[in-house]
Amino acid sequence: QVQLVESGGGLVQAGDSLRLSCAASGRTFRTYAMGWFRQAPGKEREFVARISRNGSTYYADSVKGRFTISRDNAKNTVYLQMNSLKPEDTAVYYCAAAYIGTTSVASYNYWGQGTQVTVSS
Repeated sequence: QVQLVESGGGLVQAGDSLRLSCAASGRTFRTYAMGWFRQAPGKEREFVARISRNGSTYYADSVKGRFTISRDNAKNTVYLQMNSLKPEDTAVYYCAAAYIGTTSVASYNYWGQGTQVTVSS
């Protein structure tokens, strides 16, 4: 069982940066692949980025080059550095843990409660 708690969301202007954090409970954090997803009002939850147990990363095309996912296994935390934010990045951002994480929502076993990111134009 893993409990995930996101933080770091907020209201920013277009072009600004934010760093989201996701703190995980338990001593098995390093055994999970971690992902970030987002959900805008009226839309389905969509993949943003993932990081494997060994640190390899993968991004959605919409955020590639602007967002960076990283993890600190000593702190049981995964991060999402978001630069050059756009209004279309506005959404609730969720972190998730998976035994084998892909870009699919269904492949993740545990989810946080989400943190709101709002980007004004």
